[in-house]
Amino acid sequence: MVSPLLLIVSYSFMGSGELKEVCGAVLSGMKGMAGFRFFPAYPTLRAYVQILLDSPEFFTSFWNSCIQTGGILLGQFLVAVPAAWAFANFRFPGKNVLWFLYMLLMILPFQVTMVSGYLVLNKIHLMDTFAAIILPGMFSTLPVFILRKTFAAVPREIIETAKVDGADEFRIFLSIGLPLGKAGIFAILILGFLESWNAIEQPMTYLKTAAYWPMSLYLPQIMEKNASLAFVASMIMLVPALLLFFFGQDYLEQGIAASGLKG
Repeated sequence: MVSPLLLIVSYSFMGSGELKEVCGAVLSGMKGMAGFRFFPAYPTLRAYVQILLDSPEFFTSFWNSCIQTGGILLGQFLVAVPAAWAFANFRFPGKNVLWFLYMLLMILPFQVTMVSGYLVLNKIHLMDTFAAIILPGMFSTLPVFILRKTFAAVPREIIETAKVDGADEFRIFLSIGLPLGKAGIFAILILGFLESWNAIEQPMTYLKTAAYWPMSLYLPQIMEKNASLAFVASMIMLVPALLLFFFGQDYLEQGIAASGLKG
């Protein structure tokens, strides 16, 4: 599990010549067999300097990933959190049927809804735009599923006491639901970030213009041209996910445990 990560770190400090020597059979179609080298013989920062200072297309893809991921996370916070609170605490006609549809959509893979999603986005003229990635992502059903269990665990006594004190539903949601559901909210944001940051199929299907491509589509393109830059770009793409996971690990564990998924 750790070996691929160590190889990415090691290979990002190798020059083009050393990379061809080590894994040219895979990257360049050379004869022979690829090898492993966890420590570069001639470490260099040339690839880092080139991609950070002389690769505007990399920064374009990086900010594309930030815009698409940030839009999805903001949308999930504004849509999934109130929806989960409503499913957990309100009674309304058709609630069970709607929840069944949520569960059905959650288990369907992207390949099943890809064509229908394409037709809808094309009909409303959103194909080849950031909205084609952000809108379907912000209405994801998994965050609602996780948060519903989290909000359902909020003691009813607290909610009833707040109502007796004169708090309306919106006030209860802001003052009780959000603070007590903080672990679950952080959990869905972390999971949403990891899914959106690494998404490949959705951008490949809905984005035709290369200027809108995120890093997940940019990396395969440069791998064919310059392996050194590809490993450096992989390192840079890996860092935000690692930092978010390490700093939010406790919230992620608490949120998943509260949702009942750990069993």
